[in-house]
Amino acid sequence: MGAPAELSSTTLLIDQLHMVHWNPKHGNFAGALKQPDGVAVVGIFLKVGKTPKPEIKRILQGIDNIKTKGKEAPFQHFDPSILFPKSRDYWTYHGSFTTPPCEECITWILLREPIEVSSDQMAQLRSLSKNSENEPMNPLVDNWRPVQPVKGRVVRSSFK
Repeated sequence: MGAPAELSSTTLLIDQLHMVHWNPKHGNFAGALKQPDGVAVVGIFLKVGKTPKPEIKRILQGIDNIKTKGKEAPFQHFDPSILFPKSRDYWTYHGSFTTPPCEECITWILLREPIEVSSDQMAQLRSLSKNSENEPMNPLVDNWRPVQPVKGRVVRSSFK
């Protein structure tokens, strides 16, 4: 999950679900990290509400297999677009990862409309650990960095 987002002039904070994709023309993920067109991340804002999002069920079922750093679980025949909100409006810009070493190889695509998940679903997402299996639990939350300077980046949108 990525940085909380402020969606209005109030202090409404929302988490993000990130879907990270690497460009296969660079051979592997490590190679893609070194290229300006190496990685694309689709960010979907998550808003806690009363209604569970049934489409996220398959992801949540797999979480028990990957609760700690370094774990993997097969995830085949899954269409990530089922997680998208009704509106396909988005912002996009070229930027960096939000975690060190913050490689400048990301094409960010942030969907404008949040999806609603239940508090139980959010709790399951927050049950992931930053640490390995034999280390103390360190929840994968607040894993974002402060807003960075624009540095000449251009943010584009699919809407007016």
